[in-house]
Amino acid sequence: MGILLIVALVAVVLGIGLLAQPGRRSLGTALILTGLLLGVVSRSFVVVPAGHVGVVFNVFSGVQPDALDEGLHFILPLVQEVVLYDARLQEVTLSKSNARRVGFGPIQARSKEGLDIGVDVTVQYRIEKARAPLLHKEVGPAYRETMIVPQIRSKVRDAVGLFNAAELISTRRGDLERSVTTALREALAQKHIILESVLLREIRIPDTVARVIEEKQTAEQQVQIEENRRRQAEIAAQRRVIEAQAERDAAILKAEGEAKALELRGEALKRYPQVIQLTVAEKLAPNIKTIMLPTDGNFLLDLRKLAEDR
Repeated sequence: MGILLIVALVAVVLGIGLLAQPGRRSLGTALILTGLLLGVVSRSFVVVPAGHVGVVFNVFSGVQPDALDEGLHFILPLVQEVVLYDARLQEVTLSKSNARRVGFGPIQARSKEGLDIGVDVTVQYRIEKARAPLLHKEVGPAYRETMIVPQIRSKVRDAVGLFNAAELISTRRGDLERSVTTALREALAQKHIILESVLLREIRIPDTVARVIEEKQTAEQQVQIEENRRRQAEIAAQRRVIEAQAERDAAILKAEGEAKALELRGEALKRYPQVIQLTVAEKLAPNIKTIMLPTDGNFLLDLRKLAEDR
């Protein structure tokens, strides 16, 4: 539509020039009227680019409740005006590297114990397309500087005050990020902004405090190492006690087994005395062939001797 407006301006300028020439005033008048008509037509259409949304302001009724989507739209020239809002994913960074930009420097906060903490943060967000007219009416096009940045600073300071400095740089950094995200999402939603993510880029504490924390953590780690060694020694001692008890129990069981065997053997010998005769014979002459005769005399017969007597 910008080209059409330029053509309209050229036509008007040429028409004004022709009005000063006798005999060509009618042509000049026609050019002026044509230029004015083109100018009106150029203001009757508006194009909403991709990823944007249009908010219509009517001079008689104010901000219109319905936003314009991407594409070509007809509006009433001189009565309606369209303000474009970027509805794509956007981000704002408050960091030490942006200190030269007014309002975009790092966040200075205080920890739970009162220490100065520097925080660099990046926040990603997008506007609610359907509620862009309300955003325009309540905040305006400069919503990032007037609403988002102050809210980021406020929520980060509040969240940092809930933690100790040592926690912020070690174990609870994620908790801080989640705390800021929850509080900031709620605050931005009230102004029709969708929070996508909060990214903590850097957390800075005083150097003297950092050294003290590092020394404390080193000492705690050393204590933990010694505690682990003590537990390992206790486990090894318990293992040796268990092994000794197992060996003792095995010896007792073995002795009890041997005693039981002897007891059973003694009872068997009492019941069968012939076994003693056989055992003695086997010990005295393993190669002698003997035969046990079940008589009251309990004597032994040497088969070889009998054979020789024959």
